[in-house]
Amino acid sequence: MSGRETVGPGRVQDVDVLRGFALFGILLVNSQLMAGPYTAFGGGPDATAVDRAAAWAVTATTTLYQLFSFLFGYSFVLQERSARQPGGGSAGRQLRRTAGLFGLGLLHAVLLYTGDILMTYAVLGLVLYGLRGLGPRAALRVAVCLVAGLAVLLLGYGLLTVAFTRPVTPAQYAPEVARSVAAYRGGFLSVVGARLRELPSTMGANVLYAPDMLAAFLAGLAAAKAGLVERRGRDRAWLRRVVVRWLPVGLAGGIVTACCANGPLDSRWFLVGHAVSLLTAPALTASYACGLLLLVGAMRPAAGRVLAASGRMALTQYLSQSLVLALVFTGYGLGLYDRVGTAVVLAGCVVLYGAQLALGVWLMGRVRYAPAELVLRAVTLWRRPGSCPSPRRCPSPGSGPGPAADEPLRVR
Repeated sequence: MSGRETVGPGRVQDVDVLRGFALFGILLVNSQLMAGPYTAFGGGPDATAVDRAAAWAVTATTTLYQLFSFLFGYSFVLQERSARQPGGGSAGRQLRRTAGLFGLGLLHAVLLYTGDILMTYAVLGLVLYGLRGLGPRAALRVAVCLVAGLAVLLLGYGLLTVAFTRPVTPAQYAPEVARSVAAYRGGFLSVVGARLRELPSTMGANVLYAPDMLAAFLAGLAAAKAGLVERRGRDRAWLRRVVVRWLPVGLAGGIVTACCANGPLDSRWFLVGHAVSLLTAPALTASYACGLLLLVGAMRPAAGRVLAASGRMALTQYLSQSLVLALVFTGYGLGLYDRVGTAVVLAGCVVLYGAQLALGVWLMGRVRYAPAELVLRAVTLWRRPGSCPSPRRCPSPGSGPGPAADEPLRVR
């Protein structure tokens, strides 16, 4: 598999490989948040050492949400290049795509997982559309300013929290946890009600971290305009240098973040840890991406094609992850919310991800677009009857590269 190898118009297979890999990191994080109120922190006060260690390790090493955001920006440029209209299509087309992504995200948040990121991606996608004329260097400068500004804000507020507040004890949030557990073990309406109550705070958190997401979008836009993956995707010496140089920096930041979020430091240090993560997660993400391309390049081509198949249907895979987890943990499924340890949840993720890889290979060998991608494509290409001025300029919904050349995905 070559770094320049494409699959269909406007696609770069290595980009699909990276997206398919990032799905696993997204699954590890989201599964903990969906499994119970304590799972992401290693369980409640009486959790086992194994569960605590498992949660700590995931926090220290998993930053792949940034990879999805980076790939959103990268794919945006690929879509613009492959679109038939000059400049990547009209503003109306972009608005339709945004509306479709926002609608899918809203349904996802209410019915499956409150921590949806698609709505935020949709809104920030419009901002990226407005900034699409930036050159690579200008885009990177804006990205650095966004990340630095947010990191300073979180660090300052976090240090004030450490200095002037007391740690939150389990007894203080026990009543809220009990209500959450009862709601998620209830029936369908009980679960939906709990999600609706949590949605404003979740969206508020997404707004807070929006500068970081936009920064990753802009980094992806700059990389795509420079053809980074196409030029360097199989340059083994360059990939190895990135891993050797930046992996220690990323892991050091991840360890600090885990110490602040999962112990031994108390809850007051949470924002300090996230400030450190903002500054070091790009190094860890770049190391993972380059390390994966090195590994895939040393293996049989079939290994890359397996990951790429899931990457091509990342939106469908992301939504299906939430569907399976909701059926396992909520009351309208098996009702295992707050009943399974962190280590068991993460082991289940390995099984689920393996099944998704198999599904991706099977489905992408039979259809061009997976279900969610097909819905988003149909909304994006929709036109009122009689609105097409020329058959040459208005391809049928089943033709042309369209906006689904690379679908965006990130969940924190």
